[in-house]
Order: sequence, then structure tokens, then C-alpha cells
Amino acid sequence: MNLIFLGAPGSGKGTQAARLAEKISVLHLSTGDLLREAVKDSTELGKKAKGYMEAGELVPDSIIIELIEEKQKSGVLGKGFILDGFPRTVPQAEALEAMFNQAGSKIDYAILLDVDDEEIIKRLSGRMYCSDCQEPYNYPINMPGQEGVCDKCGGRLVRRPDDEPEVIKNRLEVYREQTQPIEDYYRKQSLLVAIPGTGRPDEIFDRIVKKLGIN
Repeated sequence: MNLIFLGAPGSGKGTQAARLAEKISVLHLSTGDLLREAVKDSTELGKKAKGYMEAGELVPDSIIIELIEEKQKSGVLGKGFILDGFPRTVPQAEALEAMFNQAGSKIDYAILLDVDDEEIIKRLSGRMYCSDCQEPYNYPINMPGQEGVCDKCGGRLVRRPDDEPEVIKNRLEVYREQTQPIEDYYRKQSLLVAIPGTGRPDEIFDRIVKKLGIN
């Protein structure tokens, strides 16, 4: 099964995509993680992407597509996959479709997690991660035993620059303007599956598997 997860920043698509990938034994590919890794390693793509990410702006299509092309050419997508964070624009979706057509593959469904802006701002402003081991935390749902200290390795907890409240608002504006048309793109192809993204993570996951007919 080849799936795409769509939704605004903070909609929970990363969490649900990872859980579903484990359940159906396919690769979970998060472009956000790929970009952060590239920035951390100071690769050429990472240097180009850094400024856009810190300002809460979308990374240009060319950079994202190059990352995905590397994965596609390596063959790791051949046994099924869930793409999380890609495509974000209609040109990306068209480039993705062309890539898979050439490889004799296709997208089965595009899953949209639908969450309102107020809930997203509340979620994202509470996200933290360990500066050493990258372990994620989320206030108040998943808090460390000691304020500001990672339970796993004792590292300092920090907030990503793109999770500052003002940057979050900008990210949502960018999403509405540039990314939401992707929903129409997949809706016209009868591939879009909309799932309410509020409630407990288990409740949301149950909605997803039920809608996809997964046991």
C-alpha cells in the first residue's frame, strides 16, 4: 500500500503515519526528518533548506523533490510506503506522480487529518525535543520527569525555531495559501480520504484504519 499523509503543521500526521506504517509493515518516510537531518549534517541541500525552515516557510520544490528522488532511486520505496510531509504543493504532486508512473507505481490514498488552527497552535507551541538525542516531548501530554531535561539521556530540551507561536501562525498562513490546493488535486482523482484529527491519538488511529479497511 502506498499512502500520502496530508494536513497542516501540528495536525498529527507524523505520529499517525509512523504508527500506521508499523501496523502494515511499510516504510514511513518523513521529509521533515530528512530535511532536519540534512540541516544538522550541513549538507548542500541542508544549507539551502535551513533559512526557509527557520522562517516557517515552505522549502522550495526543487530541494524536496531531490530528496525524494534519492530515496526512489535507492529502491527503498518498492515494498510500500507512507509519505509524510510530501507533496506540499501541486507541482510537487505532479512531479511525484511522474516519478511513480516512470517506476510503474502509484498512490493508493491521500489521507487528510483535519484539525482547526486554534488546536494546532496549542499543540505546536508545546512541542519540545532533546538537543542531544532528539527525543520528542509534548506539553502537557508527554512531559519529562524534570522540567527542561530529557528523561532518556539528560540532555537539554529545546523548542524548534519553527514552533515559536508567531512562526506557527505564519506556517499556517503559508499552508492555507500554498498547500491546501493539494487536497483538491487528490480529491479530483478520488484519492482523498478526510479524517477528523481531534481527540486522543488512539481514537484518530482507529478512524484511519477503519476508513482504509485495515484489520
